[in-house]
Amino acid sequence: MIAIGCDTAGYALKRSVIRYLEEKGIPYMDMGCDGTEAVDYPVYAKKVCRAILDGKADKGILLCGTGIGMSMAANKFRGIRAAVVSDCFSAEATRLHNDANVLCMGERVIGPGLAVKIAETFLNTGFSNVDRHIRRVKQIEEDL
Repeated sequence: MIAIGCDTAGYALKRSVIRYLEEKGIPYMDMGCDGTEAVDYPVYAKKVCRAILDGKADKGILLCGTGIGMSMAANKFRGIRAAVVSDCFSAEATRLHNDANVLCMGERVIGPGLAVKIAETFLNTGFSNVDRHIRRVKQIEEDL
């Protein structure tokens, strides 16, 4: 199950990603927002992160103008590893090396075609389970 959320600046991109999820038969939960009226992105980051932490979703996708605000809000939650991604190589690397569980993208940075490719890469790449990556992910989860 994928939890997906956005603010106003990511609404059109969210619709494109949802179309991809539906075409592939990937189950998802749409956590909002639901239109172009101004909203606060931390509200939607929290909804997606809570769904993951409560075991209702395996991964999340957050969309805003740049992806940065969403990632900052999401990474406040212990157990969430959110990455802002604008290319497929980084989407693959953050899953393989960081076991990222939230993908953040920016509608003002990338278009819908690339966003779908990035989401596909992120969702289809597993964690490497290499010892050094396991160790580093554990370090991220500790209080630094």
